Amino acid sequence: DITVHAGETVGIVGESGCGKSVTSLSIMRLLPKVNAQITRGSILFKGKDLLHLSEDEMRRVRGKEIAMVFQEPMTALNPVKTIGTQLMEMPILHLGYSADAAREHAVKMLGKVHIPRADKLIHEYPHQLSGGMRQRVMIAMALSCSPDLLIADEPTTALDVTVQAQILDLMNELQEREHSSIVLITHDLGVVAEMCQTVYVMYAGQVVEHAAIDDLIREPAHPYTQGLMRSLPREEDGGSRLSCIPGNVPLPGSVKVGCRFAERCSQAMGRCTRENPPLLRIAADRMCRCWLYAENGAAEEGKDSHEQIS
Repeated sequence: DITVHAGETVGIVGESGCGKSVTSLSIMRLLPKVNAQITRGSILFKGKDLLHLSEDEMRRVRGKEIAMVFQEPMTALNPVKTIGTQLMEMPILHLGYSADAAREHAVKMLGKVHIPRADKLIHEYPHQLSGGMRQRVMIAMALSCSPDLLIADEPTTALDVTVQAQILDLMNELQEREHSSIVLITHDLGVVAEMCQTVYVMYAGQVVEHAAIDDLIREPAHPYTQGLMRSLPREEDGGSRLSCIPGNVPLPGSVKVGCRFAERCSQAMGRCTRENPPLLRIAADRMCRCWLYAENGAAEEGKDSHEQIS
């Protein structure tokens, strides 16, 4: 389970292939229908289950109540449509704006994300913009209808450090102004530490740890989270070789029994390969999926190690 409260920024972290983007696309119900389906569970938003909505009803939710900043702004933006045309679509669809009002709103939104000469830029195409500018356009588009929930899928990928900092400051600023909740998906623990109040660590399609960000940084519980923390460069290391986690994330469905991290875990024991670890509550506001805490942790009611999304 992943819970996001009003006005909260929640981080979802993990290495490539762990299921972060699949989770976000599931919330938006944008999984490709040819090879994916949600077979069980629920996606509750403001008291309604999104899985029970028709496609027309879901289309009214996307963009207006839940918006998403996609991982690759160059491929997410339509290369044959101007920036203005793409920014005008949602205000016209969801807010009933006329073309003139939508154009004015588009210029206003570009100004909110600190894009200069916005009145000229709306006539340009995505390829005419830098990576950082395209990312700002994506954020302006996502926030154009003041959604209650913003899902940002690695919004600073492939951006230089200075632009990354600007994008993160911009998201904080817009959240304070619009009072939106944010789900921030990333593999950068530094970004999570700066932006988030709580964090979910994912591995091979499962949440393996959930904690307040300060607790997670101070004392990571799951061996996988510990490995992620050890891989961060530290000034006191004096330029020595970074620690790394051996191996790769297993293919979906390849681990039938036992902990999915067992093969890469330096603390694995016999039980880890024989039994599926449940999500254990190891503190009042902290959970961990690891047999190391079996004696002191309490398994969450109704939760198991099976994927809800396939």
